[in-house]
Parts: sequence; structure tokens; C-alpha cells
Amino acid sequence: MHNESMQNTSWDAIIIGGGSGGLSAALMLVRARRRVLVVDSGASRNRFAAHMHGVIGRDGWSPLDLLATGRTEVQRYGGVVIPTEVVGVERAVERADPGFDVTLGTGERHRARRLLIATGLRDELPDIPGLAEHWGSGVFVCPYCDGWEWRDRRIGVLATGPMSPHQAQLLRQWSPEVTFLTNGAELADDTVAELTARGIVIEPRAVDGTSTDADGRLSGIRLADGDTVAVDVIFLHPRVVPNDALLRGLGADTAPGHGGAPWVEVDETGRTSVPGVWAVGNVVNPSASVPVASGAGNIAGATINADLIEEEIRVAVEETVLTPGG
Repeated sequence: MHNESMQNTSWDAIIIGGGSGGLSAALMLVRARRRVLVVDSGASRNRFAAHMHGVIGRDGWSPLDLLATGRTEVQRYGGVVIPTEVVGVERAVERADPGFDVTLGTGERHRARRLLIATGLRDELPDIPGLAEHWGSGVFVCPYCDGWEWRDRRIGVLATGPMSPHQAQLLRQWSPEVTFLTNGAELADDTVAELTARGIVIEPRAVDGTSTDADGRLSGIRLADGDTVAVDVIFLHPRVVPNDALLRGLGADTAPGHGGAPWVEVDETGRTSVPGVWAVGNVVNPSASVPVASGAGNIAGATINADLIEEEIRVAVEETVLTPGG
């Protein structure tokens, strides 16, 4: 949907990241008759998942199908989507109003009046053989997204942090056969009492890897002493790292967030501390599911349009004052 003539084009808004948050914002803006460019590298967080759940009207859809539909909708109103990455963003310092120069991986440069960054995050799994290979098929993070599909099955919960016992207690809602693997970590006495009270088995030995059946499906968790715990699925909390290099490069303020690490701060509309820059989705909210990110994009898109209108009012008034009776 783009060609060489679009190089050095100016846009009302450039949206970096074509996930549910970015596309939702783009849809709001193009329907407001704004000139919008979406730049998407195609590395959405949920690309490993075959289906998404808890999304009203789209339960069971492939997340990639949802994004493909969203791109079509944005393009229907004249929005442009370019499948590449952004390699640089700079403030357009010669302008009094917010403005940004965006360089793409293709070498193209574009000018934006406003920016929305929806670059998501990356999940860093424990360095245990087999977890990455089964990520999205036999290893998951969210009980609300995937618990139903594994109801009444043998569920293993691998301890990776302080919220892991809570994750095990959540999954007990979906199955009576839950094993909590501490991977050698010590548990507080009250945590042990709470887990055992609900029939959750505690496995204290160190984990060495996963095992598979003849068809390559996950079938168990291999322990360091050679024993295997039979499970059908593993849930865990990966370490989440926001893809916020562009936001940090622009000087966006941060505050301690998930895991105590610094996360870029935004207000309820997604506005950052940098004038003219918004951010939505997992890049600023690690808990944002598809509908949460979509809602944040919807609000951000409308707010960006209102912000542009305020600028246009100010410019129109200034021009009227300079040319009275014109």
C-alpha cells in the first residue's frame, strides 16, 4: 500500500506498532479524516498463539487474523500501513509545535505531527530446555486466555517469581490436578498451607527441562534428578521487557512498574511526558490484553485528534489576527 512517492511525506500521525492498540488508534484517526501512517515490524507479542480468548465477538480467532482485518479496515479509510521497522525518531526542532522525523528500515523518512508508539514487549523465558519450543502451544502465561482449553487436565505451574503461587491458585479454578514446581526455591509456610489446602501438589526439586510424546507434544517436566512429572501444559510468568527504546530516546519519563523496573509513564489517554507523543498497549502496560490495548488505542486516537484540533484552532486564530479582514 505504499510506494516511493511517499518518501518524506508528512502525516497527521505516525503510529509505530500495528498491534491491536496501534490499529485501534489508527482507525479512530482515519475516520476523523486524518492522514495516518502505521509502521509495523510484524513482531506482535501474541504471534505465537493460535487463538485468542476473552475478546468479545472474536473469541477463538487467530490474533494474526484480527490484525489482518484491522489493517484492512484502516486502509479502507485511506490509512497507509508499511510492513517494516522504525530505526530512528527525532524531534523536529525547527518547529514550534510538536513534530517528529521518523526513519524507516527501508530508508524512507517521514514527518509526523503526532506520534503514537505501540511497540509492545518481549517475553523472556527461563533458560530451561524445551520451554521456548513449546511457547504458545504447551507453555502459556495467562489462565484467562488459555485455562479453559486445559480444563481438567494435568497443569504444571513453574515458579518464576513472587506471583507464581497466585498463578497456581488461579489455575486450580480450571483443574483439580495442579502441580506447583518451585524449581528449588523455598516457600513461606503460609504459602505452603494455602496451596496444599486446595489440593495443589508442591514439587520442590529443581527443573531440568521438558519432555515430549511421540508426536512432539509437551508431556512432562524433567527434574534435575532424572524423574519426570507428567503434565499436559505448563503455565509460568516470563520476565517482561518493554520495547520502549524509541520512547526513552525521546526522553519520556519513567516510574517503577512491573517487577520494580522502570516503565514509561502515561496518563489515562496514553499521553507521555513528551509533547506530541502517546503510547499504548504492552509497551507501557504489561497486563494489557487485546481488548485492553484496543480500548487504550481507541482513547488515544480520539485524544490525538482533539490535540491536533487545538493546534489548528490556535494557528487559525493567529492567522486571523495577522491578516484582519482577510
